[in-house]
Amino acid sequence: MLETKKFSPPKQRAFDARFEAQKIAFGPVVFHCVHYAWKRGMLEALGNAGDGGITLDELEATGRWSRYALKLVLESCLSAGVVMIEGGRWQLDKTGFCLISDDITRVNFDFIHDVCYQGLFELERSLDAGKPLGLAHLGDWPSIYPALADLPEPAKSSWFAFDHHYSDTSFPDILPDVFATAPRRVMDIGANTGKFSRAALAYDARVELNLVDLSPQLAVADANLTADGLRDRAHLHPRDLLDPGLALPGGMDLVWMSQFLSCFGEDQIASIFQRVVASLADGGQVLVMDTFWDRQRYDIAAFCLINTSPYFTAMASGNSKIYESADYIRLAEAAGLRLLTVRDGIGYCHSLLRFARA
Repeated sequence: MLETKKFSPPKQRAFDARFEAQKIAFGPVVFHCVHYAWKRGMLEALGNAGDGGITLDELEATGRWSRYALKLVLESCLSAGVVMIEGGRWQLDKTGFCLISDDITRVNFDFIHDVCYQGLFELERSLDAGKPLGLAHLGDWPSIYPALADLPEPAKSSWFAFDHHYSDTSFPDILPDVFATAPRRVMDIGANTGKFSRAALAYDARVELNLVDLSPQLAVADANLTADGLRDRAHLHPRDLLDPGLALPGGMDLVWMSQFLSCFGEDQIASIFQRVVASLADGGQVLVMDTFWDRQRYDIAAFCLINTSPYFTAMASGNSKIYESADYIRLAEAAGLRLLTVRDGIGYCHSLLRFARA
């Protein structure tokens, strides 16, 4: 049985708990004020002012903001620990420095603001219906996946920045794991723009990649593979994995799924695992890399992952989420697989599960 680390928020005194409750109640207000201060350059101006800070008069004199906007927004930022004021001079606090300099904070903030924020207002209806009803704020699609290439800006850029920022930090670290069994036929399910497939093809000149995804995603992957001169060892298989009757290509030495199964509900994951088992050659293995909230070293990572799940509900599919690792293992075992190894601490927050036929 795997040992898992559960997310355990600290116990609070009654007064602290009441303050934390108000932070939740006013969270959307603070979010928008901080977003304005950041994206409209207030935080950058404070950062450029250095340790001496800057006055409201000096900020107003730039002509970039009204005094009303400065006072309203900076006071909200002050309440959130983003800025501080000493002797009438405003400065960035540590959280403010994090906002303007930390890549993962920027990626998360943009993803929530540009992709999720309006749609999350439909979370209650989406939970009741089991459909991503918040997606209507971006366009008319049944789920976000066939729409990725056509999302309006800035949602499109922010979605891909979010997805790639997490996966890109992991790919260089896992290629030795992928090729540990010297596979020759590898299937990349949920290939998206082909980032993993391109990395694998460049890593081993003998391997062939079979990319499985929706047609719009494979069209982008096709162009990327061609541009990299890798198209001759890549085979594209358009599939809607929501159709349980669509089989996967067979004879695979290795099946790779990265940040893919979290796009589906448990019944759909079970069906995918069953088809993956049928696609394996003798001795073939399955590698699943994903972000499991129960396998994080730090609570901050678990917090971010847990609170990404409502995006899947309101915007993506209506029935998927960030899972615990035990959920995948249970569903894989029911499909006829057995867990061989687990490796944590990959990239920012990924774990790698290796399976073989039971």
